[in-house]
Amino acid sequence: MKSVRHIVNSNFSIDSGDLPVYKLPEEHCQHQSLPSELGIGQSDLFQLDQDLIFIDTHYIPSTNLAILSKIDNQEPRLIVTLGLQGHSRFRGQNGDEFYFNKGYTTITTFKTSLGEREYQANKPIRQLRFSISKHWIETYFGENNSAAVFRNRAAQQLTHQPISAQGLQSSKHLIARDSSRLLFIHGQAMTLLASELAPLFEDDYQHSNQYHQKDKAIAELARDILLDEFKNPPSIAELSKKAGTNQFKLKKLFHLFFNNTPYGMLFEYRMNKAYQLLETTTYQVGVVADLVGYSHASNFTSAFTAHFGIPPKVVSRKN
Repeated sequence: MKSVRHIVNSNFSIDSGDLPVYKLPEEHCQHQSLPSELGIGQSDLFQLDQDLIFIDTHYIPSTNLAILSKIDNQEPRLIVTLGLQGHSRFRGQNGDEFYFNKGYTTITTFKTSLGEREYQANKPIRQLRFSISKHWIETYFGENNSAAVFRNRAAQQLTHQPISAQGLQSSKHLIARDSSRLLFIHGQAMTLLASELAPLFEDDYQHSNQYHQKDKAIAELARDILLDEFKNPPSIAELSKKAGTNQFKLKKLFHLFFNNTPYGMLFEYRMNKAYQLLETTTYQVGVVADLVGYSHASNFTSAFTAHFGIPPKVVSRKN
């Protein structure tokens, strides 16, 4: 499907810096609204962490509108835009044009940006945008992928794909924002980005016969490290580094070769180890909990009961 390009010439322009901004501490965001003479709507900006910004924009302009934008970052940024309603266009001063359409995720990069975001009169627009730093991409997808994405410092469009099913589901949660807690919003944002960035970064993981022996060796090394250190396991970032890969690929390799996540495998190993100890020794439940890496026996008991359907004391009584 071609991008919608029937954005008409603007009747009114306003600098983004002239839009009123309010801080909403109770919602952990900044609120930027349209002046009433230009329509209704607002953008809510959430600083989820130092490398990730989430912006929820909902406008109904009363006139054809252009919002002038000037951005000059020290480092390039990757922008993920989900078009949930309506269409808009960004037109750069140097002639670049990017279109944002309903039902599509558009991924762009830029370091400096000078241009206009254009909206049509009386046409509702709803967009979710994520501004992501180079460091964030390096952390989750590796330095090589980051270098490839940002090799061109000029503004560029990388992908324009239909929004994934998971992306739509996470979008609904983010729009509803049943909880204003940053932890909830951050979790939904991470789930959404994992699905929308996949076409940009992942190889064809569906064909296991295309995997090199090196990939299997990485997965097995990471598994061995994790299970050797099961009492005090490394973080996913630390485990990835020790295995010589990045977090995104490590999770994919675990899914491919073990049909599990790293921490899912760790949990199952701990539970099976605990069951064996309870069944073959006279250790008390609290001792077994400590031996398999649980600081609190109550947490261990809850996890064990949920996993096996019986409390650990029942198993220990068999001795």
